[in-house]
Amino acid sequence: MPREQVSEIVAEMVANVMSVVVEPGTAVAPGDTVVLLESMKMEIPVVVEHAGTVRAVKVAAGDVVQEGDVLVEVLL
Repeated sequence: MPREQVSEIVAEMVANVMSVVVEPGTAVAPGDTVVLLESMKMEIPVVVEHAGTVRAVKVAAGDVVQEGDVLVEVLL
């Protein structure tokens, strides 16, 4: 049986989570926004690079994330 491949989508900077666009089970394609962050009054969309299905959402609107924090896990 093949092993599941999981892609972790991480925060690239310290930011506030404005909104989470996906939920577990959502199918995503390359370029789809999964989370919208805010840092220094700028909105920063976080997008996926590979097609897959969202396995887990690790943040919620209002959370403060640090660089490297996992936001979403995508099953490839």
